[in-house]
Amino acid sequence: MGSITGFKDFDRETEAYQDVAIRITNYNEVMAQNHNEQHLKTQGARCMDCGVPFCQSNSGCPVDNLIPEWNDLIYNNRWEDAYYRLAKTNNFPEFTGRVCPAPCEGSCVLGQNDPAVTIKNIEHAIVDKAFESGLVKPNPPKNRTNFKIAIVGSGPAGLASADELNKLGHNITVFERDDRIGGLLMYGIPNMKLEKSVIDRRVNLLKDEGIQFITSIELGKNITLDELENDFDAILLATGSTIARDLPVDGRESLGIYPAMKYLKDSTKSLLDKTLVDIDAKDKKVIVIGGGDTGTDCIATALRQGATSIINFELMAKPPIERADNNPWPQWPLIFRTDYGHTEAEFKYGKDPRNYSLMTKEFISKNGKVVGLKTVGIEFKDGKIIEINDSEKTWETDLVLLSMGFISPEKIDGINLDERGNLKAEYSVFKTNKSKVFSAGDCRRGQSLVVWAINEGRLAAQQINQFLQ
Repeated sequence: MGSITGFKDFDRETEAYQDVAIRITNYNEVMAQNHNEQHLKTQGARCMDCGVPFCQSNSGCPVDNLIPEWNDLIYNNRWEDAYYRLAKTNNFPEFTGRVCPAPCEGSCVLGQNDPAVTIKNIEHAIVDKAFESGLVKPNPPKNRTNFKIAIVGSGPAGLASADELNKLGHNITVFERDDRIGGLLMYGIPNMKLEKSVIDRRVNLLKDEGIQFITSIELGKNITLDELENDFDAILLATGSTIARDLPVDGRESLGIYPAMKYLKDSTKSLLDKTLVDIDAKDKKVIVIGGGDTGTDCIATALRQGATSIINFELMAKPPIERADNNPWPQWPLIFRTDYGHTEAEFKYGKDPRNYSLMTKEFISKNGKVVGLKTVGIEFKDGKIIEINDSEKTWETDLVLLSMGFISPEKIDGINLDERGNLKAEYSVFKTNKSKVFSAGDCRRGQSLVVWAINEGRLAAQQINQFLQ
């Protein structure tokens, strides 16, 4: 490493978000837009000569990013080389540098005793600077094969596989049922976390490299799997995990209760199309049920729409500040975190919106519209939920957003499912029960991270290429 004692000489310091008072007035990206090279060089110096870089191991980065290498390169002001090392393993670092929760940092060797290296910030800066300097440009294959491959779904798994297969010279067509390319990246993540121009920029590069994209076409509705099998030499199903977990309690049929992803998609689509939103939090008391990234995104979106109050319920207990004894390094640290939406809600409403160990028992409606809900405090004993006596509480609300994850992908005729309801295809093989149909991403593994989708898309591309050869 360029600075052998950097991890002792410098403290962890992340790049600042935009000022909270300004950013809550718009939908622009909250992350820093101007990367300070000296600051990043200092943070890169904290990367240790650790011998075994767990940051790029199975517990760390799923795409095996060469993290110590590009940390050392930016320390030595070799930004161009750093980009080429980053792009070697990650097709879309401009996405992961913005939205990935950074399992690499959870596995950083330095993180055993001190705060981890700011890997995510550094990755974000490397790719941003590469785009600014013109390093990222179309590079179509010099020769084409006669093989035609259909990819159904344009999320990170589908795009990564399309990119890899196109580099090999195959003819790629990506089918997307929405009106824009990007899948979860486009409509599942709000603009303030991932500006849609960033996605469009990459999609335009892929188009210039020869990939064909067809939007507003849905498998099983506008086109069948049999038709794809007749027209293409191989098919990759990368449709995502899209059936949301519901909350089937009394009053669920009341108006004003929506799945989080429906709400986020409506907000993004309205922003891009410059139309009024169908699900509007303006002047409403909002309750978000469920945490995680999606819950945070709902909080941030409702705040910008003008909600009068926002409350967030989480079923689990409040996580500890430090790792628990049963959560050792290099496992992902299950600790208390405050994300951008929590900070914004606390700034506007005066307190953190999160309430822990609560289970919703009933929705209260008036004239068919939700006006409140009832909760009960809970605790877990031997893996079972135990309701706490005399802990019932009633909350007023005009809008409820259900952010409780996804249970499975939508079924596809003719494709076998595994015991969890996902498309059945073995990891590293990705082959379904149909001879030339493969599957990758959330529809195969279940709801997961963008970086895992990229991992599966890349590996599925290898298997498809071997199959064709």
